[in-house]
Amino acid sequence: MTPSGPRSLWTVLTVTVIVGFTVSLVGCASAGHSPIAVSDMKSVAGTWKGIVYERSEVEPNYVALTIREDGSYDVVSAGPVGAIGASRGKGKIVISEGRLLFEGERGRGVGTLLRSRGGDLIMNVDATLSDNSTLSAELSRSR
Repeated sequence: MTPSGPRSLWTVLTVTVIVGFTVSLVGCASAGHSPIAVSDMKSVAGTWKGIVYERSEVEPNYVALTIREDGSYDVVSAGPVGAIGASRGKGKIVISEGRLLFEGERGRGVGTLLRSRGGDLIMNVDATLSDNSTLSAELSRSR
């Protein structure tokens, strides 16, 4: 017996959407950035700048992250455009399975190093702060 009617149409539509979404994700990944395993702290030492998106905030924050060869780091967030004052933090990074594990005064996170098609390095960081809020950042090495 072959299913027919609205139920089978819904099933076909659902499968089509799932397959289409999966194909688009694979396409975006291959067209975008390639992950790079981090082997030592020297390869990421320096200053990284970019944007931090906090899930609880409407405006993104601009941030500068300075990583030293010993794994210690300082971060300065200038806040949204037009904001007065800056927030600062510091912590330690260790490398685990090619990824950067951040342990800071206000929370912890995981950093992934990527290489763009143009050869530039990009660092994506996903973190959870001590108040359980989350943030993500996309940083580029400052030249």
